[in-house]
Amino acid sequence: MTRSRVAEEVPLESTSPFELRVDLSKGVSESFVKQSLETGDVGFLHSFTTGSAVDGPGVRLVAWTAGCQFRCLYCHNPDTWNMMNGMAISLDRAIAGIRKYCHGLKIMAGGFTLSGGEPLMQDRFVVRLLAAAREMGVHTALDTNGYLGERLSDEDLEQIDVVLLDIKAWERERHLQLTGKDVVPTLDFARRLAQRRRPVWLRYVFVPGLTDDQDEIKQIAAFAAGLGNVERVDVLPFHQMGRPKWQKLGLNYTLNDVQPATHEMVERACEQFRAVGLKAY
Repeated sequence: MTRSRVAEEVPLESTSPFELRVDLSKGVSESFVKQSLETGDVGFLHSFTTGSAVDGPGVRLVAWTAGCQFRCLYCHNPDTWNMMNGMAISLDRAIAGIRKYCHGLKIMAGGFTLSGGEPLMQDRFVVRLLAAAREMGVHTALDTNGYLGERLSDEDLEQIDVVLLDIKAWERERHLQLTGKDVVPTLDFARRLAQRRRPVWLRYVFVPGLTDDQDEIKQIAAFAAGLGNVERVDVLPFHQMGRPKWQKLGLNYTLNDVQPATHEMVERACEQFRAVGLKAY
């Protein structure tokens, strides 16, 4: 079967999420994909990377899922937009991948993070994998744009120790321009997490000339502070490390001339969040 052939040819671990991976599930039948999404028995993964210190508390093992409904102009992994670019990996194999690092993750006060792509495009696989990690005593984090948050039940949310929630913009038109999707479902999910008192780390990508509007940042800061469950804010400076992928994939990259954000720019944005009582880095 195509699924097993693909999984055996390509190692699950990658030295970097910036490694270009395409067509790893090419030929997998539509019916198999549908069944996998419904049951969560199989997930479509770009890779596992180890040693991350920026995807949740401590040192993390990160699984990068394939498939995303956003088309962020500054995306550094556009190969994860297409689910078929990822490897079809059984839930058991993915669990074994976590178990291999379980002891070390605990020693380093770290854990397991599911990122992407957008993990909630594979919500059943995600919930089952996070539940398995928690059964091992491993801290769990979900990095999501929140657009599909309604797919998670209240019980599902209990399997996630912290949600790394990406808010790309505040104004609906700006968010649509940046991602191709409406911001309202993301904000609704943020409010629901607050109601459920689930811990959140807010993430905001700072792109000079694109997401650097101080009034916009101020509004996001006020919203985040009002939720009451945002433990910290990570202002992530834009970089050009994803540009080669856009070029190799033949995509129209519109940010060629954008310079990376300076420390001073990022610090000014952080101050907007600190001004309303949030920890920002």
